[in-house]
Amino acid sequence: MKRTIYYFNPENDMALANFTPYYKAPAEIVRMANDLAALPAWYAPKGSTIKVEQDTDIPCWTDLCRGEIPFPDVEWTVHWMPGVYVPWGWNPAFIHTLVQAGIKASSFPSAEAMAELRRLSGRMSGIEVLRSFAGMKRICGEACICRSLEEVKTQLELWGRCVLKAPWSGSGRGLVFVNRTTWTDSVVGWTSRVFRVQGGVMAEPIYNKVCDFAMEFHAEEGGNVSFVGYSLFETDVFGNYKSNLLLSDVRIEQRICSYVPLEILHEIRRHLLEFLPQWLGGHYIGYLGVDMMVCRESDYCIQPCVEVNLRMNMGVLSRIFFDRYVHPVSEGRFCVEHYSVSDEALLFHRKMREANPVMLKDGKLTNGYLSLTPVRENTRYQVYVLIE
Repeated sequence: MKRTIYYFNPENDMALANFTPYYKAPAEIVRMANDLAALPAWYAPKGSTIKVEQDTDIPCWTDLCRGEIPFPDVEWTVHWMPGVYVPWGWNPAFIHTLVQAGIKASSFPSAEAMAELRRLSGRMSGIEVLRSFAGMKRICGEACICRSLEEVKTQLELWGRCVLKAPWSGSGRGLVFVNRTTWTDSVVGWTSRVFRVQGGVMAEPIYNKVCDFAMEFHAEEGGNVSFVGYSLFETDVFGNYKSNLLLSDVRIEQRICSYVPLEILHEIRRHLLEFLPQWLGGHYIGYLGVDMMVCRESDYCIQPCVEVNLRMNMGVLSRIFFDRYVHPVSEGRFCVEHYSVSDEALLFHRKMREANPVMLKDGKLTNGYLSLTPVRENTRYQVYVLIE
C-alpha cells in the first residue's frame, strides 16, 4: 500500500497565478509555511505521513497542551519520500519540486490537468457558478469581466462603488475597493498592471454584508461531489481571512437562518451538488469551498458564490477539527495569528495555556486553549483554537 503524504504549501494561489515551474514564494510566505507545517496532521487520516522542512517543524504535543488530548496519529518526515502526495493545493512549482526530488509522475496531475485546474481556479470561471443561480429566490450577486479601464469606469458609474478583483490571487488578496471619489492614479495603476499580467479584472458591486460563510465539498475521483459541511468565518475590512467559528453544522444553519429561511440554504446546497460535478468535469479531485455572504438589501439574501477555492482551506480544516476533536455541544474559535516580533507568540502561548486549561468530556474538547502548531521563540505564525 502506497504511503500518503500531506504537505502544507500556502503559497499555492500565488504559484497558480504565476503558473511556472520556477515560482519562488516571498520570504514571509515561506516563513508561514514552515511555522504552520504541522497543520495537515489535524485533517489527514490516521496513519498518514506529514512532510515538513526540518525537524524543528515537528510538534511535541505535550509542549502544546497539558491534557489527555487524542492527538493526531501520524508519521513525520523531512524527506521527499515516494508515495501519493496530497498538498494544500496543486501548482506547477510544487510539481517541479516533486520532479526534482525524483517522485514519479503518476503521483501528481498532468500538464493538461494543471491547465484546466488553473482555469477553473480563476475568479472568471467562478462567474459561471454565480450565474447558474439565476432565478433562484433570495439570491443576490453580480459580477462581470472588464478588459479595459473604460469598462471598469462604466461599471463604477453604474454601481457607485465596487470591488475589483485580480482573476488569480491569494484568497482575500488581489482586491481593491473603490467608489467614484476614490478612483485614483494608484487604483488605475493597479488595474492596469492586472490587465497587463492577467488579461482582465473582475468587477462586482459592494453589498451590505452581514456575515461570511462557506459550503465545503469534496470532489471524488469518479466525478461525484459530496457535501462536507459549513464554514462560518470572519474577515477584516479588506477581505482577509481572520478566523473560523467552531460550531456544529446545525448551529451554523441556525445562525444563517436567522436571516434567510432554511429551505433557501438547502436549495443552494442541492443546486451546487448538481452543478459542481458538471462544472468541474472530472478535472479536480479533493476538497473545495464555495465562499458566500448573507447580505442585507431590501430583504436579507445570500450571495451564493463570492469565490470558489479549489484546494484545501481553513474552512474545511476547522470543520474537520470540530467534528473530530470538539464536543458537539461546545463552541469555539479557530484562529490564524501573525506576530510581528520574536517571543511574542511564545509569551501569548504560555499565557493562554495557563489561563485556559484544556477540559474534556467523552474524549473531546469542551473548554480550553490549544495550539495546533509548534510555538517557539522565533515563531511568527500560529494556528490555535479556543473552546468555550
